Amino acid sequence: MSVAAPERPRIRVIFSALMLVILLASLDQTIVATALPTIVGDLGGLAHLSWVVTAYLLASTVTGPLYGKLGDLYGRKSVLQFAIVLFLIGSALCGAAQNMAQLISFRAIQGLGAGGLLVTTIAVVGDIIPPRERGRYQGLFGAVFGVSTVIGPLLGGFFVDNLSWRWIFYVNLPVGALAFAVIGAVFHARADRVQHAIDYRGGALLAAGLSCAVLFTSLGGNTYAWGSGPLVTLGVLGVVFLALFVLAESRADEPILPLGLFRNRIFAVCAGIGFIIGLALFGSVTYLPLFLQIVRGRSPTSSGLQLTPMMAGLLVTSIGAGRLISRWGRYKPFPIAGTAVLTCGMVLLTRLDVHTTALQASLYMLVVGLGLGMVMQVLVLAVQNAVEFRYLGVATSGAVLFRQIGGSVGIAVFGAIFVNRLRANLHGIRGPRTASPLLVKKLPPEAHAKYVAAFSASLHPVFVVAAGIAVLSFVLTWLLREVPLRQTARAETVGESVASPPRDLSSEQELERIVGSLLQQDERTATYRRLIADSGIEIAPDESWVLGRLGEREPVGAVRLAESLGVPEMQLAGGLAALERRGFVRSREGTVELTPAGRAALDRLVAARRRHLRVLLDGWKDGDADLDGALDRLARALTLEMPG
Repeated sequence: MSVAAPERPRIRVIFSALMLVILLASLDQTIVATALPTIVGDLGGLAHLSWVVTAYLLASTVTGPLYGKLGDLYGRKSVLQFAIVLFLIGSALCGAAQNMAQLISFRAIQGLGAGGLLVTTIAVVGDIIPPRERGRYQGLFGAVFGVSTVIGPLLGGFFVDNLSWRWIFYVNLPVGALAFAVIGAVFHARADRVQHAIDYRGGALLAAGLSCAVLFTSLGGNTYAWGSGPLVTLGVLGVVFLALFVLAESRADEPILPLGLFRNRIFAVCAGIGFIIGLALFGSVTYLPLFLQIVRGRSPTSSGLQLTPMMAGLLVTSIGAGRLISRWGRYKPFPIAGTAVLTCGMVLLTRLDVHTTALQASLYMLVVGLGLGMVMQVLVLAVQNAVEFRYLGVATSGAVLFRQIGGSVGIAVFGAIFVNRLRANLHGIRGPRTASPLLVKKLPPEAHAKYVAAFSASLHPVFVVAAGIAVLSFVLTWLLREVPLRQTARAETVGESVASPPRDLSSEQELERIVGSLLQQDERTATYRRLIADSGIEIAPDESWVLGRLGEREPVGAVRLAESLGVPEMQLAGGLAALERRGFVRSREGTVELTPAGRAALDRLVAARRRHLRVLLDGWKDGDADLDGALDRLARALTLEMPG
């Protein structure tokens, strides 16, 4: 936890670099979508198209929780720089890939770095930003993540049309190098380290199990017959690895996903809904550009632009739902309505064919986005509102984890359905056996009409299956039990976007983030006045601040105290003199220290802040040792900055 006011110019420079890092990692989740048809046309391998997205998502999803612990162990600066280097190596290799197998492998490397970018960057905020201001800064991260969700497909299309698909990866290099240099030069990591028992076994088993499951779905009926030896082996291995993952989590000291969470019905239901929502989001973003570019003949930039209504709708309802939940204190109606709208949107997407106009397609996508926005944010909110404090951090990351896993598996499932139907529908039709917009446009009119009709028919079952799965999510939302909304859960509606980046924070770090969100709009002086009034101490706001800072450092000389706090000595002298007149401070042999009366006053001020926090954290049981310790530390930290 930060203990001194940061230097503002340095903070702004570091935070700008961190925003670039978040932008890089989040853009690469969606920027490839509109480039996929061109990539497949250039490299071939239509059957493995889904893996270009899945490899990245899978790698970043599984490694995220491990990076969080590594940052605590070895320092976030070195871990973040390692993740940036790995991400940039993967980006350079992706840009130079000569075939689909290489591109998929290099995307996995890129994803291994991206997991660290997302998780470690969020944690760095706790090192450089005081708790009171973290909500605002982390809200900016959410905004960057949300904006990248909207502009990713559009930016990908722009690069394809004006440069080359390879530039969607090469563009990362100068931006990432700049962020690396700034972080190396300006960010000074905390000296303290937190010991962890890192769950390497759980991470490896989860990665192996999910990889086998995704390979089983993407290769089945395509590369291998469903009953073939290799496919049966993959299926069995997937089940075995996931079973071993469950066993490993039951024995791990610090599991990636504590099994005790699933005894909480709200978490279990939210995990299931999140899985389906991730599947719908990433599946739509991945396969809609194929329809727009191949069937409708749109350019990559145009197809990216047509995805904008879906992304914009997602953000609009996310923000709107957040504000309404904060006002009403109820959240269950939103996922019910959202999944209903999402189901309608998916049903509308099943109507896409060669005769669908651009306006119709945009409206269908808008409906899908409006539905998604009412659900995804609420899942994190509901989970945080339902779990015990000791599970707060891991439950928050777990809610996002299932969304990412859903995206990884869903894209592979949709890809298998699409490729199998395309091969059957193209039988006997003249035309390319790949999704190359350039080659399709060059077909003679009659062959072109047959080809795009077959392509459209092959995408139809993808959206039919997606609509069926969306119905399942609608049913699940009715099982979501609503409990009274804590103030802490309401913090998820402040400055948070539906596409907020994954994070892997401890429960105390998550508590700091939440309280920072709740208090971010309070003026410091007003907060101090409320605290003083509650404590019953006769003291001015600036004096109470000096009292608290002296209590952390006594005995200390006045000059040394001013230097450590970063305030002018004359400014500090007035507060010390006033405290001495009140009998709270005494001077002795060139140093100042608290008197017994001063220490008693400080304890009352801290107790007042703790009571204020307890009101905000209503709903968590008293007597929780972890929560009590966190409250004590946070009560002191939230009044670190001088009022004014």
